[in-house]
Amino acid sequence: MATQKRDYYEVLGVPKNCSAEDIKRAFRKLAHQYHPDKNSDNGAAEKFKEINEAYEVLSDPERRENYDRFGHSGGE
Repeated sequence: MATQKRDYYEVLGVPKNCSAEDIKRAFRKLAHQYHPDKNSDNGAAEKFKEINEAYEVLSDPERRENYDRFGHSGGE
């Protein structure tokens, strides 16, 4: 069985009613912080992948709407 994914808004640290600009700003900050080339901590690469996955869904208006409506099964 697959592990439970965290809420994408929680991953980026933004509220559900945030703007696309807020999502982009949060993504850039976290991506810079956890980028494997800048952070050699254990788990940083995995966190970076999780941040990218969250941004990929939330930055696309159609995918974000599906995610908001259906959760992870709608964000794919």
